Amino acid sequence: MQPSAPQPRETTDFFGYGTRATSSLPTPETRRQTAVKALWTVVWLFYLGAPVTDLVRGGHGSGARALGALGLACFVAWYLVLIFRADRGTSARRMLLNLAVLGFLALALSLSLGREWLVLFVYVSIASGASLPARTARWTVPAATALLVAVGYAVPDGTSYLVGLVVPALLGGFAMVGVRQLIRTTQELRRARATVAQLAANEERLRLARDLHDLLGHSLSLVTIKSELAGRMLPDHPEQAALQVADIERVSRQALVDVREAVTGYRRPTLPGELAGARTALAAAGIDGDLPADDGFPDLAPEAESALAWALREAVTNVVRHSGARRCTVSLRPHQTLDGPMLALRVADDGSGGSATPGNGLTGLTERLAAVRGTLRAGPLRNGFELVATVPVGPDLGSAP
Repeated sequence: MQPSAPQPRETTDFFGYGTRATSSLPTPETRRQTAVKALWTVVWLFYLGAPVTDLVRGGHGSGARALGALGLACFVAWYLVLIFRADRGTSARRMLLNLAVLGFLALALSLSLGREWLVLFVYVSIASGASLPARTARWTVPAATALLVAVGYAVPDGTSYLVGLVVPALLGGFAMVGVRQLIRTTQELRRARATVAQLAANEERLRLARDLHDLLGHSLSLVTIKSELAGRMLPDHPEQAALQVADIERVSRQALVDVREAVTGYRRPTLPGELAGARTALAAAGIDGDLPADDGFPDLAPEAESALAWALREAVTNVVRHSGARRCTVSLRPHQTLDGPMLALRVADDGSGGSATPGNGLTGLTERLAAVRGTLRAGPLRNGFELVATVPVGPDLGSAP
């Protein structure tokens, strides 16, 4: 079995220049980003002017100059490696070892060549804050500063340099800790935003699947019933069979229109339209339907009316497809509750009863009604099955809980 590839994730380099998906830890992604980071880092090497000036004009012998130049080159190279490897997943223990080497070079050069080299400890402090986790850097930054003070007292006239170096060492080190924490927080926010976007896409996918289930379940059930009816009528009553076939064509075309509108997110069923469709479906199935008039409803918000219309469609579809009922009763009754006026839709049949175990249809209806602060109750009766959907009455739903 081959090992699975690492999952790509969004990354940011040390100074936050640009992000894109990658399977590695944060690191510069392009030549431009690498160049920007290198320029940002090299600019701060300007403060090494004091050691360089000391090498040129400090009156040291040729051997001391050569060793000092070699030591300074090693220090700078080690410092740059630390900075550029800070976000490449190197362990904290290895980083501590590298910082110890950097501190040893700063100590040796300062004790050997004088006070001008104390500035190297500022770079040790900054590298500590830039490369170590915050819980470790909060100890190493003060330790590097304390070592700076100790060496400042040890070298001739070093105390005069401490005033200008202690504060930059502390502030620079802890500033780098803050920058790393800020970058980490930014990365987490971006990952959280990507997760939210993915959840929103999943929710939209579920909504679309729920709409298609409700649309096609109703329409295809009606097409099936009318097709069976037309087949029975065809030998003896071809004219009536032709009418049923025409109805099949009409229902199929309407189903196609509904699916297209559902895909684009614009479809919103209404109670009058669903009552008319329920009458047609029940009549085609040979079920005696007792339905209210399709006007005179209380004032409902469009979302609440849509949710109630979906409940009516799903309930009638289940009666036609599964119940084997001879009669179906639909009622709409307003009533008052502690939460305000409500409108209840009740669909009951005298069929086989069925089960209250929620399937895709009942689950989808529960989600729709919950979004408009409504409720759903469904279960078998002594003789038949009952579904009751309730939504608040009023033009404005407010905020759903």
